[in-house]
Amino acid sequence: MTHWYEGPLASFDTETTGVDVERDRIVTAALVAQDAGDGPVRGRQWAADPGVPIPAGATAVHGLTDDWAREHGGAPQLVLDEIARALADAARAGVPLVIMNAPYDLTLLDRELRRHRNLTLGQYLTGAPLLVLDPRVLDKHLDRYRKGRRTLTDLCAHYGVELGAAHDATADATAAMELVRAIGRRHAERLDGLAPGELHLRQAVWHAAQARGLQQWFTRSGSPELVDTSWPLRPHAPGDAERAA
Repeated sequence: MTHWYEGPLASFDTETTGVDVERDRIVTAALVAQDAGDGPVRGRQWAADPGVPIPAGATAVHGLTDDWAREHGGAPQLVLDEIARALADAARAGVPLVIMNAPYDLTLLDRELRRHRNLTLGQYLTGAPLLVLDPRVLDKHLDRYRKGRRTLTDLCAHYGVELGAAHDATADATAAMELVRAIGRRHAERLDGLAPGELHLRQAVWHAAQARGLQQWFTRSGSPELVDTSWPLRPHAPGDAERAA
């Protein structure tokens, strides 16, 4: 029997103008897929001209500049529609979708669709919800007492996964997909009995517990930072669109 983590998976990643899901924009995105753990990886890539300046801090991370985006990027309303349709196709095919820190990428995509298409991500996914696998949530639940950071780079090093050009959407998506396979193999006894649909539901519970724990730490430290418990998509609150304009 083929375990879910050795079967078909897809993986999604974005590179953006910043880390604020309500205000920032997608510059590049990638969706990769693999039919089996030892099979070839195929994928699609997109580039969008975000219509706003790319801050120097973001460029320092991923190397994408305003000039590059203007030369290589398409109109956001067209690019975003293609991305959302590609994710919907994966959902309809029942292929689990790997997303490292899913509330970031999916929420940003949803807000971009609202901004440029007057549509929500959920409207593209009607009748075929995503089955998300988030390596960050999985690792924090399965190995909760391990010290150290849990970025994609850190997790790849811990699980022995090769990470190509970090902060390249295709490379990061590919590494995240292999990372989920590695997590599945290492924790097979605890994960084998869970189908991707059930695992999706459990990750929402695990993430909420993780977020509450982090919030308690911030509170004890006197930090005003608030941690959202929603997973894999943060709800859209009244006023968000106005703040993002």
